[in-house]
This record gives sequence, structure tokens and C-alpha cells, in this order.
Amino acid sequence: MSQGHTDVTDQAETVDPACPVVEVLDRVAGKWAVGILVAAAKGPVRFTELERQVEGVSRRMLTLNLRKLEREGLLVRTVHPTVPPRVEYECTPMALELYETLLSLVSWAERHAVDIAHAHLVYDTEHAAPAESPERASRARVPATR
Repeated sequence: MSQGHTDVTDQAETVDPACPVVEVLDRVAGKWAVGILVAAAKGPVRFTELERQVEGVSRRMLTLNLRKLEREGLLVRTVHPTVPPRVEYECTPMALELYETLLSLVSWAERHAVDIAHAHLVYDTEHAAPAESPERASRARVPATR
């Protein structure tokens, strides 16, 4: 392996046939994977474009996730023989199918964002710790004298 190349394989990462859903979701629903797939679904995209479109991702994390998604069969990496070389990433048919599912999830989240925010408010109000009385709070701050 060349210097600077990070191996994304892990011996323990084989898909467990007993629980394939959890394994697959762990691999494709990571913090950066969804953003990368959404950006790449619009057509071939270059590294720097992905870096701009996936807000907050570092170059290293983008590189690692691109390699991981390529290994999972979700992205195809194409190197064009130009000087300097031009590299593009494109979704595979499997990733485009996943993209349609992600759009449904995004739509659901947009429809229910207000409901979820309201549920948070209700929960936080019902489960708030009872406030201390001002008298008890002041006694706790004053050191005892002997």
C-alpha cells in the first residue's frame, strides 16, 4: 500500500447473513455517506464539487467515505487521462435506487419536522427537573461555618 493510502477494508466487516439489514444500514447511512450519495446522484461529480456540496466534511473523511462507497458498489470512480488527471464519481444503479429511498426519507422529515419539534418541547417540559427553591439554592452555595 502506498504512503498516504488508507485501507478501508476491515476483516470484521463481512455482512452477517443473520442480520443483513443492520449491516447494510451501518455501511450506507453514515454521517457523510448520505450527503455524498445525494450529491453524486445528479451525475458525475468531481472531488472538489463533492467537498463543496457535502457541508462540513473534511478532505480526509470525504476520501475515506468515497473509498468505502466505491467498495460497497455504490460509486464508480473514473480517472480521465488528462494532465492533471480528472477524477469523477458516479452513482451505480444500486445507489440510484437507494437515492430514491433517501428522497422519501427527506420528504418524510420535511413533512414531520414541526411535529418532531413539538414532541421535543412537550417531552422536555414534562421531564424537566423540578427547580430548586431560591432559599435551598442559596444554602447550597454558602459554606458552612463552625
